[in-house]
Amino acid sequence: MSRNVQRLRDHDTNPCLAETDASRQCMDDNNYRKDMCASYFLKYKNCRKFWHAVMIQRRRDGVKPNMPTAGERENILKSIGGTPY
Repeated sequence: MSRNVQRLRDHDTNPCLAETDASRQCMDDNNYRKDMCASYFLKYKNCRKFWHAVMIQRRRDGVKPNMPTAGERENILKSIGGTPY
C-alpha cells in the first residue's frame, strides 16, 4: 500500500473512514449507479464539512494536532450526543 493510501485509511487522519467505506460499498452493490447512493454521498459530504470546521477552529485556537485523533473525535461526538451528520 502506498503512503498516501495508508494515510487515507488511518483512523487518526481520516475522520470519515466509515462513511467512505459505506459509499464505496453502496457503489459496488448498485453497479456504480450514483443515484442509488446519494444518501451515502450526502452523509460523507456532511461528515467532511463537520470535521473540517472542527479542524479550522482548532487551528485558530492553536490546538495541535489540527485534526483530533480518533479517541478525541469519539469524545467530541459523545459530548454532542452522537453524529451531527
